[in-house]
Order: sequence, then C-alpha cells, then structure tokens
Amino acid sequence: MVRHFLSDLDLSVAEHTRLLTRAAEMKAKPKDFRTALGGKILAMIFHKSSTRTRVSFEAGIIQLGGQAIVLSAKDLQLGRGEPITDTGAVLSRYIDGIMIRTYAHDDVVALAKASHVPIINGLDDLLHPCQTLADMLTIIENRGTVKDQQLVYVGDGNNVAHSLMLGGARNGMHVRIVAPEGHQPSPTIFAQAKKEAAATSARIEVTADLAGVEGADAVYTDVWASMGQEAEAEERKRIFAKYQVTAALMKRAKPDAIFLHCLPAHRGEEVAAEVIDGPQSRVFDEAENRLHTQKALLELLMRD
Repeated sequence: MVRHFLSDLDLSVAEHTRLLTRAAEMKAKPKDFRTALGGKILAMIFHKSSTRTRVSFEAGIIQLGGQAIVLSAKDLQLGRGEPITDTGAVLSRYIDGIMIRTYAHDDVVALAKASHVPIINGLDDLLHPCQTLADMLTIIENRGTVKDQQLVYVGDGNNVAHSLMLGGARNGMHVRIVAPEGHQPSPTIFAQAKKEAAATSARIEVTADLAGVEGADAVYTDVWASMGQEAEAEERKRIFAKYQVTAALMKRAKPDAIFLHCLPAHRGEEVAAEVIDGPQSRVFDEAENRLHTQKALLELLMRD
C-alpha cells in the first residue's frame, strides 16, 4: 500500500519516534546511507518559491543515492489548466515519489488520490508537516525529548502553527499558540489537535495573552505575512506589533529556553535581531534538520 505524508497525523507516535531516531543517525553518519535510495527519482512540484524546502529535499535525495526533478507550474501542463489529478496519475508512472509545495491543501489531497507513488506535503496553506519534523528533532537535540516539553508559538495562527499543534499532540508535546484575536489557528485544526492530545496527555492551548510565554521550553515564531499575503503586510504589522519576540519576552520563558523560527525571518518584525542572533537561538540547527528529517522521511516512504 502506498504511504503518503500529507499531514502530521499520517505518522503514528511509534513512526515519529523511529523517523526522528533515523534522522539523528543520518545526521551523525551520512556516509552510511549513500545508497539507501539508489536509483530512486523524486519529482518536486513548486507553486511557491523556496530555499530550505527546495535545497533540503534535492540534497537529501541525492545524498541517499537518488535523483530529483524540479518542476514549476510553467514546466508542467498544470500551468495550462491540466487537472492536478491527471498530473499525478502521469508523473507516478515515471518516478518513485512526489513532493509538492503549493497553496491549497485540497490539491495535495487530490494529487495523493491520483498517485501510485508516495506524495509528500512540502507545505501548503493549511499545514507544514515537514517543518514540524525538523522542529521536533531540534527540540530533542536540546531538551532530550519532545514529550512533556512546553512549546509556545507567538504570532500568526498559520500553517506552521497548525502543524505544531497536530505534531505536538501526536507526540505528547504541549503546544500553546499565542495569537491575536482574528488571527488564531483554525478551530477545526484546534479541535483535531485536542482530540489527538487526549491519547498522549499533551496540552494544546490557544490564547491572545502574552503571559502564555511563561514557562516555555521553546519559543517559536514565524513571519506575520505569509506568501500570498503581501498586500496585507502593513496592516498585519500593526495587528502583530506587540507579538514581536523580544529579549524581554524571552525572559518570560524558562532561562534555558530555546528560540525557533522556520525561516525566512524579518528581523525587527516578528523577532528582534538580538533574539534570533542570540545565544538561545537554534534557527540554523533547525534549518539544517530539515535535511536530516526529510532524508529519513524519504527512506520511510520510498525504500523498497
């Protein structure tokens, strides 16, 4: 049966644990895995531009002995109106896996229904599950575990916040979203995460109160205007101004708390330069871990 990774919930707790352990092994001894996916081909579809997703997936499949084909909308008949289901049905006859970075989550789901090979959600407007895998590996490296750790996300209740809630709930990590009214996470995702959390004793919370940063093991933020929201950027700066992660806000977290950001970052907006460039920041370790967790994911889904 073909396995897809469209949502953080597509891996069980045990699979998350195995994948993160495997990612750590791949990070420690990359040469031991140079032929893990020998001869495999990964197609990568980009409707949104990318630095970390593009390079980490392409480098990852090459480091495992496979190859990547990078495709933008203009490279495909998608740009001329071909249904994504037709694209998926055709591509899956040529290659061994497809990663897609796009807008609508429904398109990712439709692609998976039509494909005979694994589909990986590299990001859509609803979820960013590959990022959360890297986040969890980074937390493990710094805290020893994700279980019972308190992550506080400050800012827009977007796709990154959604995946942190779902991935945290699935793995027993407490996640608190601190976001202004009107910009909090989807109630549907919140309810789904709360339901998952019941099985792992995780706490999933949403508040507008910055006091929610108290006691955090990790403080996380993202840009205030995601791709496609540029026209709203100035209004969003006004709405989110008090939600900037400053040194003063970090002092409300635990003394040994780490700072995380999925990048790219806008210093002076969602985070102060002294925080993201300071001693508590782990953002570049976190970015590197995209490579290692995605390699483990590619092996899980694409290995014979």
